[in-house]
Amino acid sequence: MRHKPDGVRAHIPRKRFGQHFLTDEAIVAGIVRAIEPRPGQTMVEIGPGLGALTQPLLERLGHLTVIELDRDLASRLRLRSDLRVIEADVLKVDFAELAGVGQAQSAALRIVGNLPYNISTPILFHLLGFAANVLDQHFMLQKEVVERMVAGPSTAAYGRLSVMLQWRYAMQSILAVPPESFDPPPRVDSAVVRMLPIADPQPVAVDLLSEVVRVAFSQRRKLLRHSLGRWLSERSFSGEFDLQRRAEEVPVSEYVALAQRA
Repeated sequence: MRHKPDGVRAHIPRKRFGQHFLTDEAIVAGIVRAIEPRPGQTMVEIGPGLGALTQPLLERLGHLTVIELDRDLASRLRLRSDLRVIEADVLKVDFAELAGVGQAQSAALRIVGNLPYNISTPILFHLLGFAANVLDQHFMLQKEVVERMVAGPSTAAYGRLSVMLQWRYAMQSILAVPPESFDPPPRVDSAVVRMLPIADPQPVAVDLLSEVVRVAFSQRRKLLRHSLGRWLSERSFSGEFDLQRRAEEVPVSEYVALAQRA
C-alpha cells in the first residue's frame, strides 16, 4: 500500500528515475532489523521515494537526512519537520560534508537506500571516495549486481566491480527480495547488501587501481598477456606478475599490489 498525507495526490512512478517503490512490510521490517538504527546516529537515506523505509528509520533515529532527486517526492518529504531533505542528484552530493568533515564535530555516516537500478554502479563508485567517512552501508540492488559485488575469484560473477569494492569494503548479501515486493514490480530479483568499510585498506591510487582492473577485464576470456601485459609493457613495468592467467583468476590483493608498483 502507498501511504500519502491527506490531500496529496498519488505519485506515479517515473521510469527515467528508475522508480520501483518498496511496499512489502515484511521486507521493510527485515531491512530495518538488519540495519539496527539507534537514536543519535547520523544516517542518510538515498532515494526515500514514498517513505516505506523512511518512516521506521525515523521512529528509531528521531531524525534523518534523505537525498531525493524527484522534485514532487522531495516536496512531500519536506512536509515532515524531522527530515532534512536534500533535493539533488546523489552523484553530485559531497558525503564528507554531510559527515561534518572539517567542522568541530564529525560523525561516521550510516548510509541506506533502495538505489535506482539504472545508475546503481555509478552511485557505488561515487560513494567509494567517501568510505573513510562511513560506518556502514545497506543497499537494495539488483540481485545480479549484489552477486558481482560479493563474488570471489575464479567465478563468473567476479569482475571489476568485485575488485574495486572488495578492496575497500567487507560485503555480504543479507536478504533476497522478489519483484512482487515493489510497485511497480521490476523485471529482476533484488537483494540487500551490507557494506562495511575496511579500517586499514591497502594504500593505493584509486584511479590507477581502477585503470589496472579495467584493462585486465577488458578481455576477460583471454589470458592477461593479451590485455594487461600490453598495458604494463607500455609503462615499462619490470616487476613480476603472472600474466598466464585470466582476469577472473587474480585475487583482489594482487591487483592492489600491482597498482602499487605500476
